[in-house]
Amino acid sequence: MKLHSTVTPGLLAITAYDASHIAVNGRPLKRSFLLTPRRLIEDWPPETFESMTAADMDAIAALECPIVLLGTGLRQRFPSPELLRPLIERRIGVEVMDSHAACRTYNILMAEGRDVAAALIVECAP
Repeated sequence: MKLHSTVTPGLLAITAYDASHIAVNGRPLKRSFLLTPRRLIEDWPPETFESMTAADMDAIAALECPIVLLGTGLRQRFPSPELLRPLIERRIGVEVMDSHAACRTYNILMAEGRDVAAALIVECAP
């Protein structure tokens, strides 16, 4: 799906996605990544929801954004409270959704000028 955006130039937006990739400012990414309006961290380690670790959550927390959209791949799955502990302890709000919903929500919040991060697992459809 191609997304249309009225985003401020210079900010990082999600411009498209499908079952094999998510594009940031037109650049397709085929591996999981972290994104804020001003920063892209490629190759965030988890390849699947099941492979997420506390260290992966620490990487999200290090972004120091008050709102995190956790895209759990092709479908919505909820991590355990123990896995989310690094975010909870820092009082970071976490919204869990499938990665495509997280893409759309990220663009809306980013366009509103919100301090938001997206942690997106990129899974290929079977």
